[in-house]
Formats: sequence, structure tokens, C-alpha cells
Amino acid sequence: MWAAVLVWTQAHALAGAPRSGPAGMFEGQHYRGAGDVEYLRLLETARRMFEPDPELQNLSMLYTPKWNGFVEGPTWDAWWIQNSYGTTYAILPFLREPFVTFLQNAQDLWFDQMGDGRRVGAPPPFNWVAPDGCLCDAARPGWIVYKQGDGRTAIHDWAVEFTAAGVVLQAEALLISRDTNAITRYLPKLERCLAFGETRRDPRNNLFLAGPAANLLAPSYAGWRRPDGTYGQGYLAGLSISQIAALDRVIELEKLVGRGREASAHTGLRDSAKAALPLLMTPEGYFVKSIDPDGTRHGVLYAPHFGYFEAPPNHDAIAFRVVDDPQAEKIYQQIAALPGLRPYDFILPNYPGYDDMYEKPEGLWRYGEWVNGGHWSTCEARMVLGYYRLGKFEDARRSMKRLLTFAERFRMDNPLTRYGSAVYQPNQPINLCYDTFGPAAAFLRGLFEFLYHADGLTLVPHIPPDLTWLEQTDPVRFGNKQLYLSVAGSGPITAVRINGKHWQQFDRGTVSLPYDTTPDRARIQIILGDGSVSAKPPTKRRVPKLPATREKQLPPEIAALDKRAARFREFSRRLAKAKLGNTYEAAHARLVLDCVGAVHFRHRLELSGQLKLLPGASQTAADQAYWDAVARLSDGLESLMKQYAGSSDPAHRKILQLWEAASK
Repeated sequence: MWAAVLVWTQAHALAGAPRSGPAGMFEGQHYRGAGDVEYLRLLETARRMFEPDPELQNLSMLYTPKWNGFVEGPTWDAWWIQNSYGTTYAILPFLREPFVTFLQNAQDLWFDQMGDGRRVGAPPPFNWVAPDGCLCDAARPGWIVYKQGDGRTAIHDWAVEFTAAGVVLQAEALLISRDTNAITRYLPKLERCLAFGETRRDPRNNLFLAGPAANLLAPSYAGWRRPDGTYGQGYLAGLSISQIAALDRVIELEKLVGRGREASAHTGLRDSAKAALPLLMTPEGYFVKSIDPDGTRHGVLYAPHFGYFEAPPNHDAIAFRVVDDPQAEKIYQQIAALPGLRPYDFILPNYPGYDDMYEKPEGLWRYGEWVNGGHWSTCEARMVLGYYRLGKFEDARRSMKRLLTFAERFRMDNPLTRYGSAVYQPNQPINLCYDTFGPAAAFLRGLFEFLYHADGLTLVPHIPPDLTWLEQTDPVRFGNKQLYLSVAGSGPITAVRINGKHWQQFDRGTVSLPYDTTPDRARIQIILGDGSVSAKPPTKRRVPKLPATREKQLPPEIAALDKRAARFREFSRRLAKAKLGNTYEAAHARLVLDCVGAVHFRHRLELSGQLKLLPGASQTAADQAYWDAVARLSDGLESLMKQYAGSSDPAHRKILQLWEAASK
């Protein structure tokens, strides 16, 4: 257990850390390299947020045993599509078990309860019966909300763009896993979701119609305000972009399992939707928010009416490669020309304020507070992916540093009010939401982009020029394969080696990795410009010792965790001995132990004066969050073992025997 804990304080990537020159070297647990040491430290800190960590709020704290999966946050007891979108998409290549299972169990809340034209979603006032293929705003077991649940729900459309985003997330997860059984199981559901989206296509122009609150940052979109004051459907740019991104990934899944006819049909739909995108653009090259059926455009900068810039469809078009590089650059230039769109480094959904909502811009609806100019980290994640694609590394750096100003205070809240400068729930002693991990996740994925497809994976290196050498020590998932990536030099790709052998499948900007010919464990060295493969990590990796203390007895809360962890430690040992150490159950047990280790390390840091303390009640709540994470993860695995008692699956029965033996 301690081996995973001892290295956590090896590199403290805090926002105030000094930036070193090109000659600097950095060695962390997750990233090593030379050059821009501050950037390397930021990468290290971003990665630390997705493992148990003694100093940082992290992904293990967002587990619930209620559905053995992730939850939005301690004050948000469900799983949202629009909120999880950016974080999930960005972190997927890096997730390991048991987090992969936790995420799938959370997303199954959407797909297991998706609309079928008969199912009632939730008790009143959310007791809607959605059309077949419709996903949701949010869900928990036995409860699903098929429309945006805030605002004037009586006039809200179904969760149309939410559904397309849900398809993107599930299809991306399947492309990464390449699990043909899972693909075959989910494809019919994904196809139903796409078919639901296609019911909104206008065959006259191949644009998509949506009514109030059907957009991904609902309920900021009111649809078309008719002359009589009621609200109908307009052509929503974000829906076109999200549907195209969903089609892109389902096409690859269809190919992967040999469904050529279905892939061809989806390709036709995708191509016709892409051909219609110019109808949604301004002469300057960015996307409007929507177009009314009478031709009125919403989201045209400086127009007398509806004269704002709408960020989500624009940064999503860049992040998901819905537009080509020249178009992406035009969009970025418009974003860069609007300082008010990023007043505190994070991007806002709009600038200036909306004048076309169905509510007056006051209270929660006033500019800068919520969906009208408040900040959403799910959007920032997609913007950071866009920054990387276009080589805007300083923008990505500023985003990550801004995130740390919240992370250091245990204020990982969402949305952020006051134009992205303040937390939404200031009266809580600490805050935590899944959304808020989005910028950190994108800060990692952006380095290589990771374009998964039916035949394999394409790496697109986006390496800051001042990083002369970079090694990513954690593996990237690629089916059952593990990829370990390193880059040396600056400029176009000039050479690639895999496990020491020359690899010929690359061009100036990309590396192609066909699944069938890529080694199961691949150490991939990418050479840029006149870089050299001789660049090596420091010869000695210093592992810090536990801080010295004089304490003879642990606090009762930590002693209780240790006592409970004893069974998980023995269970883990028995699973490894039975050659079941690679199972999900073994990973879950190890996570419990790693979280206990983080508690111990945190306690020792505090006793030695090395832990940055929070004010009063916040420090108490932060410590409690660590203990609660251990308790919830323990409860979840114990509950699963009880379920195995009634299982006829031989693998489950064997694991249950080992669990029962571990208590003796």
C-alpha cells in the first residue's frame, strides 16, 4: 500500500511554483521531463487529481455505493450528462479500474432508463414519458429526468443535445475498450439515440430543430419566440455539432464489429449534416447559437438584437474536430478577441449577456451567475482540448493555474458565479463536483489528443515548444494494450520508435497505431525536429520518506479505518495469489487501501507542519472527506460481495470465497 503513497509529495505542482528555464529537469510520479518545469509540474498536479492523493481533492472522493459508481458531488445526488461531458471525455484514455467500472455504472443510469415512449421517468413534477431514444438531464436508480429540470419545465423540450453528448461519451468509452461484446450490447441503444436526434433534422436544409432548454447548457436557450409570445423550435447549432460528433464515433463502432451497411448509412447522415454547417456560421467564421425558422440569427456579435458570442458550439466544434484546422483557427481568433469572454481565464458560455432567454436577466439569471455568463468546467474542458489542438499552450496553462486557485482551497465547485471567480455554494465548508476536474483532465488528454477509430488509434502530439523532453509514465488505454509515451525535441515528427524499433507509420503531425500490429505493451518514443531518443530520465528517482512525527497513537478515526482495511488487504493478497489480481474486484480493494494510505500520509504531513491547512471548519470537512471516501468505497465493495452470494457466475463465486476467507 505504501509504495503508491510515498511518491505523492515528490513534486508539488502548485500554481505559485516558479517557472524554470529550458535547462530545468522535472521528475514526478506521473510526468518527467526537461524544459518548462512549471508546465511539467502542472501536468503532474493534474494527474494527481485522478488518484488518491493526500493533499488534493481527487476522483476517489466522488464514489457512491448507491450504484457502485460516480456521483456528481456530495450535494448533487445524481449523474448529469451536460455536467460530466467535458471531464469524462477528456479523462477516458487514462482511467484505470475500478474507475472504468464506476464510470460505466454511472452512465448506465442514462442508458438503462432511456426513453422508450412508455417509461415514466420520475415522480412529479418530473413524471415525463420521453420518446424512444431520448436520454436525460440527470438520473439515479429508479429516477430519470428527461428534460432540463430547472426553469420553466412546462415549456422545455426533451434532452435532445444531451442525448447526442451521451452517445459521444459512451461510444468513446467503447472505442477505447474495443470490447466487442460490450459494443454489440450498447450499439442498439446508441442507434436509438441517434435516431431520436434524427427526428429533429429538417430535410430541406439538414439542420436540427430544438425547443427551449434542449441545448447542452440548458436552460439558457429559449428556442424560437413566436409572435404570440410562445416558444417553439429553432435550428440549434450545438445540436448539429454534437450529433456529428456522435455519428463520427458510432460509425467507427459499426466498422469495428463489421456492420458495414450501418456504418455507410450513418456516414451519409454525418456528411450531409457537416455540409450544412456553413448555414450556421457568420462571415467571420464562427457559429451562431441558433437560427429561428424565419431566418433570425441568435449569437451574432454586436448585432442590435441577440448580439452575443455563444462559446459551447464553437469550442466543441474545435475539440471534437467537427471543423477543419483553418476554421478552428478562425473560431479561436474570435474568442481571443473578446477579453470579456475569459475575464478570469476560464471561458464563459456567452459574451455579452443574453437578451433572448425566456426569463429576465435578473437574480440567478443575471449575467455572470448561472447559465447566462457563469462558468462551467465541463465547457472549459472542451475549450482546453481546443487550445491544445491549435497550439495555444499559454491559454491551457492559464486555465490549469486558475483551477488550482480553487483546488488549493478545496473549493472544486460548479458552476462558478461572478463570471467564473466565485463558488456556487459558498456556505459549504468545502466544495466538490465532478465537473470541476474537467480542465485538469483536458490538460492531460490535450498533449496527444488520442483519436480512437475502428482500425486503431491516431496520436496527434501537441507539445509546448519549451518542453524539450517529456515522458508520461502512466499507460494510456488502447483495448487490452498499454501505451507508454515519450516525446523529445520540438517541431514536426521526424522519427518514431516502439519498444526500441523504428516505426514507419507516421507523418509530420500524427502517429498511426493499427490495433493488430501495435505491441500489447508499447513504449512509444516520438522524435520532433532534431530531437534525440537519447534523452533519458534522471538516473535516480528520489522517493521521500514519511514525515517524521513523535505520535505514538493514531487518532481513533484513522485507527478505525486501519482496522476495517485489514480485510481488504488480506482480500487483495488472496486475489493476487489466485491470479485474480487484474480483476475489477482486486482493483476496488487496492483503491480502498490507497485511500487509507492517503489518509495516513495526510495525517503525517499535518503533524510535521508540511500540510497547507484550511480555515477552521474547512480543514475539518476536508479531513472528513478523506475518511468518508474510504468508508464509501469499503461499503461499495462489501455490498457487491453480498450480491455475489446470490450469483451463479463461477468467477463471482470464486471471488466471494476469497472475500469470506479474508475475514478469518
